[in-house]
Amino acid sequence: MASNNQKSTVGRLKSRPQFLAVREGEKRKGPLFLLEVLDRGEPESPPRCGFTVTKKHGNAVERNRMRRRLKEAVRLSAGFAMEPGHDYVIVARRDLLNAHFERLVGGLRERIENKQKIHGRNRPASGKNDGK
Repeated sequence: MASNNQKSTVGRLKSRPQFLAVREGEKRKGPLFLLEVLDRGEPESPPRCGFTVTKKHGNAVERNRMRRRLKEAVRLSAGFAMEPGHDYVIVARRDLLNAHFERLVGGLRERIENKQKIHGRNRPASGKNDGK
């Protein structure tokens, strides 16, 4: 039942321009992955999600396994925390391959729900803008 509901609520990012657009948004770092979030300004549209695993993280078998684990984590629980009108790109890190699945799901859900993380272009430089 959850998978039918999930398919209707979370879309997929498929083209390179869509992924590149999300890079300009907010970045939420974690030990297993980097979550990039972009508010498209369309609150009535469903959220969209994309997955990135670079070649430096292993061979094709390992990269596909990481991607499948991320997709399943989003499908089972994290997708319900995604806000309408937002795009999400999950960039895997090597530790994702051997992490416990519960840790992956918990970390993903935490990053999606927590908006107080590191921001993209609007991030102030620490210590360099003290007004002096």
